[in-house]
Amino acid sequence: MRRITLWMLSTVAVLVLLFSYRTSTNSSGAATTAAVSPVSDDTSGSSTTGSSGSSGSSGGKTYTGSTASTRWGDVQVQITVADGKITAVTVPVYPTENGRDQEINAYAIPRLVQETLAAQSAKIDTVSGATVTSDGYLQSLQSALDAAHLS
Repeated sequence: MRRITLWMLSTVAVLVLLFSYRTSTNSSGAATTAAVSPVSDDTSGSSTTGSSGSSGSSGGKTYTGSTASTRWGDVQVQITVADGKITAVTVPVYPTENGRDQEINAYAIPRLVQETLAAQSAKIDTVSGATVTSDGYLQSLQSALDAAHLS
């Protein structure tokens, strides 16, 4: 009887510890823009404004998508469009709250940018392991495409 009681108490203690463990330290759910280094394929130095766009030095226009709030932080996409084609994609805002966010996004964002440039639309696959960031990226990208009047 004593062993069973000890076993039950140990099991309950382990379950309580397991369910109380926090997997993320991101309590605010938002990233700060000042601490973000942009990931970009844009080497033209295009300027940035609201979603109406502005002329960049490459002759294209830059459109900024709306900020998508995700579980791990905000995501925002900027596109540069020239002659009806997406020529550059920049992600100035994305989650960088902790090391895991930085690791995931260092892997995911360049792939999302590359797929966007190849597809010339928001019809791209999400990155496995970065589903939340991918969803926010797609939402902001679609907003930028809408502002640029692209499909």
